[in-house]
Amino acid sequence: MIKIENIAKNKLKNNELSIGVGLRQSRTVDIGKIMKTCGYDWLFIDMEHNSMDVDIVSQISVAAQDTGITPIVRVPDFAHHHATRVLDCGAQGIVFPHVDDAKTAKKLVSNCLYPPEGHRSMTGVLPQLNFEKYSIADVSEKINQDIIIVVMLESPQAIQNVDEIASVKGIDVLLIGTNDLCMEMGIPGQYDHEKVKSSYKKVIEACINNNITPGMGGVYTEDLMKEYIKMGMQFILSGSDLAFMMSGAKQRADYLKNLDRF
Repeated sequence: MIKIENIAKNKLKNNELSIGVGLRQSRTVDIGKIMKTCGYDWLFIDMEHNSMDVDIVSQISVAAQDTGITPIVRVPDFAHHHATRVLDCGAQGIVFPHVDDAKTAKKLVSNCLYPPEGHRSMTGVLPQLNFEKYSIADVSEKINQDIIIVVMLESPQAIQNVDEIASVKGIDVLLIGTNDLCMEMGIPGQYDHEKVKSSYKKVIEACINNNITPGMGGVYTEDLMKEYIKMGMQFILSGSDLAFMMSGAKQRADYLKNLDRF
């Protein structure tokens, strides 16, 4: 029997809060253990907004799975090889940014799943299965069940089309990219704006109606995070390694500079 566990996906199935941390600066495989110890469920390995290459992503992903934290990769665009290469090399989830319609979402899901659910090409043994050899039929079924497919909604058009996007079979999470959504709405940085709250309500409702999970990114003030989680947000990008490092470093520098030395 094939044994594989996706910690983040299990939490979603159990209707639990699932929290992740963005990786922008980290380049070594111990980051998975570090963030697991800090209490996170998944890594948001970002290939859209940094210089991280496939090799580093793959190494972090393989090490993360053994640690018990789910490696999820945000790819830079819709080219099928961006998703399939990292999936073949250890990722357990894919995030697609800037998805505006159901037609695009269907194509992206198809790229990630093996037949009959999709059209992903079958490779040899996989790191997610510890390089054990199993029947192709068993591998395709188990891997299809294990993957988390996350679609990001980052424009008014995406919010308008949310019901159709949410109905695409194979999508696990609709993740609002709140920062870009605000920019596209002409309200940059106004994460508590009524237009944003209305969008959140619409996405949460669409997810409930299609038995998938609503998620948020770009909102990092604790009071607003609390408000949106109470509304129903469940898959939470809680911040990034860069933001956490700078916050901690600044706090220590400020403390030392303000010490009374005499």
